[in-house]
Amino acid sequence: MLGLKKTIVMVGMMGAGKTAVGTALARALGAPFLDSDEEIIRAADRSIAEIFERDGEAFFRARETEVLNRLLHGAPCVLSTGGGAFLSDTNRSLIRSNGVSVWLRADLDVLWSRVRHKTTRPLLRTANPYQTLRALYEARMPFYQEADLTVDSSADLSVEAMAARVVESLLTRPDVLERT
Repeated sequence: MLGLKKTIVMVGMMGAGKTAVGTALARALGAPFLDSDEEIIRAADRSIAEIFERDGEAFFRARETEVLNRLLHGAPCVLSTGGGAFLSDTNRSLIRSNGVSVWLRADLDVLWSRVRHKTTRPLLRTANPYQTLRALYEARMPFYQEADLTVDSSADLSVEAMAARVVESLLTRPDVLERT
């Protein structure tokens, strides 16, 4: 059995599998799973799309940092973040100091196949959502590359197989997992 010493923070683009893989990872480790976006929704009592529309992205990002700070100072867990969370210097510093970041790296075509039919992505509500996704992808890659660990995603891998890949990667970090 593996015990969790610090919070594992799943980072990456929308559609990379942060929530699905994070949930499977938490189950495999017997650890709690939290989603920073869900925590923001619960606190605001509004959807992320509604927050973006009513209060703007800057307001949302400030709430995101507050939630990350609170969760990172709580009991160790597996934490899924929104695609833009890791872009903030403050958030990256909080994660680096209090957890370990795992970038689920997926190529643009895989991401597009997963998000193209979703209506819950406010950043893709544009005239050309594929071009928007591509621009976000290109702009965010340098930030995601700063993650502590990188695990490559593949369209042909199950969620459980991806979670197993993450566990393998985490086992290289004795500060995160311990055999109990």
